[in-house]
Amino acid sequence: MSTIHPARITKVSPDSIAAEIGFEAGDAIVAINGTRPRDLIDYQFLCADEVLELEVLDATGKTHSLEIEKDYDEDLGLEFETALFDGLIQCNNRCPFCFIDQQPPGKRTSLYLKDDDYRLSFLYGSYLTLTNLPEREWQRIEQMRLSPLYVSVHATEPEIRIRLLKNQRAGQILQQIKWFQERRLQIHAQVVVCPGINDGEHLEQTLRDLASFYTGEVPAVASVAVVPVGLTRFRPSEDELTPVTREKAKEVISQVRSLTQQFRQQFGSSVAWLADEWFLIAGEELPSESEYEEYPQIDNGVGSIQLFIKQFAAAAAELLPPKVYPQRKLTWVVGNAVETAFKPILKRLNSVDGLEVNMRALCSDYWGQSITVTGLLTGHDLLLNLQGQDLGEGILLPNVMLKHGDLIFLDDISIEDLAQKLNTKILPVAGVEDLINTCIASVSN
Repeated sequence: MSTIHPARITKVSPDSIAAEIGFEAGDAIVAINGTRPRDLIDYQFLCADEVLELEVLDATGKTHSLEIEKDYDEDLGLEFETALFDGLIQCNNRCPFCFIDQQPPGKRTSLYLKDDDYRLSFLYGSYLTLTNLPEREWQRIEQMRLSPLYVSVHATEPEIRIRLLKNQRAGQILQQIKWFQERRLQIHAQVVVCPGINDGEHLEQTLRDLASFYTGEVPAVASVAVVPVGLTRFRPSEDELTPVTREKAKEVISQVRSLTQQFRQQFGSSVAWLADEWFLIAGEELPSESEYEEYPQIDNGVGSIQLFIKQFAAAAAELLPPKVYPQRKLTWVVGNAVETAFKPILKRLNSVDGLEVNMRALCSDYWGQSITVTGLLTGHDLLLNLQGQDLGEGILLPNVMLKHGDLIFLDDISIEDLAQKLNTKILPVAGVEDLINTCIASVSN
């Protein structure tokens, strides 16, 4: 069993209970009502009570006890260094398509951490395989009703899943989904399609098996995302993977659409959705916005382009002025995968008198990919393509390129370094409103 460390505080919200009491960044919570929280889930559960007895370790190393009375479920207003106070549940699979293993050596340690942690799945929607869970963790999922979880299924036929995950326990996936079904708990599933391994008849079997759990008031499988395997030039040379070609993408689109049509008739839902990348690789039009239902797999790139376009149109109508003064010129960097889809957005931005936005749609030389989603562009790619050019007053940089809110790219180049080398401002933007507001705000502010 891992050691539970005190929960180190990084931020105290102003006007919160914690601020009123005098908590500061650097303090740490040791116990709540006598229980040491293992993670953010425990912390939130324990803090729901109206009376809290806290054991606190301050930044100087002194321990204090204090009692707090508050409304039930009222938040204390604290943020922590990490969501896990007892360490990460690591992954012991050896999936050939794992992105962690497709990176060059010598980068920062956090890039090589392979997690298979259900708590990060519950809190942040990261995917786990369910192959690394001891019995006590299954019990905790049940007791605390930690649902939905996000599960990398890839294949439901035991021998195919064992081949993909290189783990004998991987063959138990259907029994594990039944376990969720019996307890009225849910998963969102993903299938990474690897041509020649889990495509064709195997993909059909997987999707039919998963759709069979889309029953009852609380479907055990709430949704399925079908994603193309992503390969980089750093992957081990002995792996058995082949990239997704244009022809393969067209084949998978046709196959999955035929199945989802049947699912809609049977279940009243598509159940499974194709990631946007399939259509970009195939050179086909994206599905209409209405086909994505409630966007259950938006963080997996399923419908994210159409949703972005829809949100932009709504925000532009409200926020974009007819004119900006003084005039300004900016460079918007995106992955070349979205170049065509985002042209109407670019046109609308440039319809503002005094605003000039140039879109630079790049592929990734760093990863060795000819078609690249925005989130995989690195500092290396920007330097390679933009150095010595007129970039205007700054670069509009979608923050999906940055690792978890840090100001650093996946190749360890920092925004600060990049700005210096390109001799321009770097303006990270999160979402459509941020994009618009950054375009129309004075860059010098």
